[in-house]
Amino acid sequence: MIDKKEARLRRSRKTRAKIAELKAVRLSVHRSNCHIYAQVISACGSRVLAAASSLEPAVRQTLPNGGNVEAARRIGQLIAERAKSVGVAEVAFDRAGFRYHGRIKALADAAREAGLKF
Repeated sequence: MIDKKEARLRRSRKTRAKIAELKAVRLSVHRSNCHIYAQVISACGSRVLAAASSLEPAVRQTLPNGGNVEAARRIGQLIAERAKSVGVAEVAFDRAGFRYHGRIKALADAAREAGLKF
């Protein structure tokens, strides 16, 4: 019997393999019940070019809860700004096997609106 986490990780493997094959810079997203995290990872996969999370002190002061759609929107804007500041305009979206709805969708939409292409 495959549990929920194992199923998500299995789904994420195919996406990561395809992104690695394309040699694209990827925007990787992870969510927990309480927080959401985003990283822009280099095409070789060995360097984190930009990161943002709802755990950061500056973000925590403005948001009462890090595990909701509003927090995801804020992190999406933040990661797009940071990615553009290091010269990354186009990324491949790696949702790590999470379904594309709710917080994942909010983060992606906010990053797109802030000027990140994927």
